[in-house]
Amino acid sequence: MQQIMMAAQTASRAILATMFLMVGAISAAQAQQANNSQYSMQEIVDAGHGFFGETSGGLAKVVERAFERYGLPNGYILGQEGSGAFIAGLTYGEGELNTKNAGQHNVFWQGPSLGIDWGGQGSRTMMLVYNLPSVPSLYKRFGGVSGSAYVVAGVGMTVLTDEHIVVVPIRTGIGARLGVNVGYLKMTQNPTWNPF
Repeated sequence: MQQIMMAAQTASRAILATMFLMVGAISAAQAQQANNSQYSMQEIVDAGHGFFGETSGGLAKVVERAFERYGLPNGYILGQEGSGAFIAGLTYGEGELNTKNAGQHNVFWQGPSLGIDWGGQGSRTMMLVYNLPSVPSLYKRFGGVSGSAYVVAGVGMTVLTDEHIVVVPIRTGIGARLGVNVGYLKMTQNPTWNPF
């Protein structure tokens, strides 16, 4: 009887150990799969240096700040934009969304703003995209406050959000747009002049 009890205990320990190993393997596979769809800080900095060129002295610090606050992005946009304002303003831009699991896609953005704001600016823009479940879910409005930017060596960062997706535009460029404004960017799949 004692041998049967010992055999049953050994068998139950083996079953439990196997279950823990299986759960650990599944969790590791899921974590690896999640990491395969996200970009590391070095990948983003390298893409930014290739895109911004020599003007990107503060890029690494701004990207580091975004990573500290929001973690690893699962997409990024590289593009150009122009904006102008005198109390009310407009922004228009175009670029390419890069993702590891869904490829590259054209993106256009436009948006109005209102606030204590004036000037004009043409800039190269990198936008880090967080929590993007699918490419079509990017094509909507993202609201935020511009002018509350984190700026290092001519490279600035703002934050735009909807309910779940976070978009962090990082800009460097020509011109100056001074002030604080509230507005949104509307992301579209095709170009449009309508910012609303």
